[in-house]
Amino acid sequence: MTMTDPIADMLTRLRNASAAKHVTVDMPYSKFKANIAEILKREGYIKDFTAKEAKVGQTLEVTLKYGPNGERSIQGIKRISKPGLRRYAKSDALPMPLGGLGIAIISTSSGLMTQKECLDRGIGGEIVAIVW
Repeated sequence: MTMTDPIADMLTRLRNASAAKHVTVDMPYSKFKANIAEILKREGYIKDFTAKEAKVGQTLEVTLKYGPNGERSIQGIKRISKPGLRRYAKSDALPMPLGGLGIAIISTSSGLMTQKECLDRGIGGEIVAIVW
């Protein structure tokens, strides 16, 4: 069975695993998902991620991060641009989740980056997801 939106599947797996207090979560690998995981790691939402060989292709294993009392690092994660309705924004109209406390993941011509990096470079793009 083919998936129509693998990015939404990744975000749902992260959301569900975080809510269930799992240590790791596995998902099918792609470069785009690995770039999203790199941004989440750099911004402190996950501990680490690795690409593993599977029976068919590769698997992306994400290690989730929790606070000292077990509070989740990812309180919420939402897909914005969907296959049926793409959402784009110019550099001066990028979203600021929770007034700048969260991040927006933007797909630009220079690769994936956060809204803060887009503002610094003055470029816009497709709003992939927001995380808080």
